[in-house]
Amino acid sequence: MGRRQTDSLIGRFALLVLLLLGSVSCVMVYLCFSMVYNSVSSGDSVGGNNSDEVNECCRGIEHLELWGDAVKWGSDFKVDSSEKCCMACKDMCGGADGGGDGPCLCDSWVFCGDRQACGSRFGECWLKKQKDTLDPERRESGDSVMWTSGLVFGKGQGIVGLDTEYGVLRVRLLSDCAPLSVSYILELLAQRHCAGCQIFRAESRGNNWDREGNHIKSAPFGPPYALIQGTLEAHGAIFKDIPAEACPTVKRGAVAWVGSGPEFFISLANHLEWPKTHTVFGFVLPQDMEVVERIARLPTTPDVWTGINVSVLEKPVDIRFRRINTSSGNLKLSANMDIDTKLSQ
Repeated sequence: MGRRQTDSLIGRFALLVLLLLGSVSCVMVYLCFSMVYNSVSSGDSVGGNNSDEVNECCRGIEHLELWGDAVKWGSDFKVDSSEKCCMACKDMCGGADGGGDGPCLCDSWVFCGDRQACGSRFGECWLKKQKDTLDPERRESGDSVMWTSGLVFGKGQGIVGLDTEYGVLRVRLLSDCAPLSVSYILELLAQRHCAGCQIFRAESRGNNWDREGNHIKSAPFGPPYALIQGTLEAHGAIFKDIPAEACPTVKRGAVAWVGSGPEFFISLANHLEWPKTHTVFGFVLPQDMEVVERIARLPTTPDVWTGINVSVLEKPVDIRFRRINTSSGNLKLSANMDIDTKLSQ
């Protein structure tokens, strides 16, 4: 797949920050540093998919009705917003972050929030349990559907694999923050192939960010820009732009769209300098970030996208989606370790 140079905004944002810092007054510089300091102070103890920004999400897809076994009947349970319906499901699945040790009794919810269309059913909140959260059962969708539905992934759920020749990247999907994006990823997973999906840009952390993804004082914000970038548009498929969803601070391990897709990137650093304009729909598990680092160190050739210096892989890395058996996670780690051994020989 070809890349879209107009989508390479990531580098431009970093360059813009430098230009602004060089032109503003001392007072504005002080204010900027104060803002950055506050941002770091409030988020330095929170990493990746444990971010408060992520845990606060509770979104669904309008005009969609998910089916499944009811664990709480909407005829007996009414709330005044889809967010409250979502939170009620989360409370039955390990709490707000889905990280509790108890059983996940609810993994999907359906809410009737259109007062005119719902009539006496307005406010009904149906809490349900899917047979397969990675392939949820849909009853109907379309503009005529009055329901809003969403998925809730419990501990160890909602994890898919991005298979590459350099190892498997296990990605925890954020269904409650980016439901439309996750729905598209689950479509790719169901197809079991993604011809044309690949990584074509790779830039390491260089000397600008440390191994934890923290920016090194006085270092530039790029290049390199500490990311790998590619496309998730399969050959023969028509990609429909995905509206902006939750756009938190991009941190190390974040998987996000460039614009409205289908180009995406995985961040190797905590990009506090970037504006919150990228829909983050997943996080690479920390154990698999070494695979991302390995790809970022592959041979590249320089290129210029709309005035920004970038590094393009000499050989793009093909990717495909695969299911991850969370009960055998150690086997997946061993597989990546085997690849490490082969590459070092």
